[in-house]
Amino acid sequence: MLLVFNTFFEWLKESSSSPWFYVIIFVIAVFDSVLPIVPSETLVIIGGVSAGSGSLSIALVILCAGGGAFIGDNLSYFLGREASDWVIKRRTRTEKGAKQMAKIIEQIHDRGGMLLITARFIPGGRTLLTLSCGVTRQPRKWFVGWAVVAASVWSLYASLLGFVGGKSFADNHTKAFLIAFAGAFGVTVLVEAIRAISHRISKAK
Repeated sequence: MLLVFNTFFEWLKESSSSPWFYVIIFVIAVFDSVLPIVPSETLVIIGGVSAGSGSLSIALVILCAGGGAFIGDNLSYFLGREASDWVIKRRTRTEKGAKQMAKIIEQIHDRGGMLLITARFIPGGRTLLTLSCGVTRQPRKWFVGWAVVAASVWSLYASLLGFVGGKSFADNHTKAFLIAFAGAFGVTVLVEAIRAISHRISKAK
């Protein structure tokens, strides 16, 4: 199994040292914001590892990841906004659906900005929230401002996590990536735990 990992990461190391890897990071970051089936965070971490070993520019990795995430979030928001009338009409047919929609609007109104940031660290969460912001017709200026912050925080975090790993283990890309990925997974678990606890506290009130 270790041999398979080493072979895979050796191939990935060669691919990630190419300037084309910037384009791949950007494109995948865009699509991951709309269709959460592509591991954009993994690619950004790999880009950071390559930057740490001197193969790529950390500034360009951050820029491509953040730019792709920002465009993807806005695309998701646009799709939600376009489908707003249909979704709201369908969801508010029943009393239960109307209450759920009102709850979503309330949550976004109360904690929307921070939700956009934390959702970036939850698989699928970013897409659900950005679509919801569009469906509930949150102000575009407000959304764009917070989308910039969320994309910047996310791209800096994932890129620098990989960069530190690449710097620390420049002679072993496999180890650098696995440690960085474990750190990213730990942050995701922590965010989910905090979110669950906050939900229970607010529900108890």
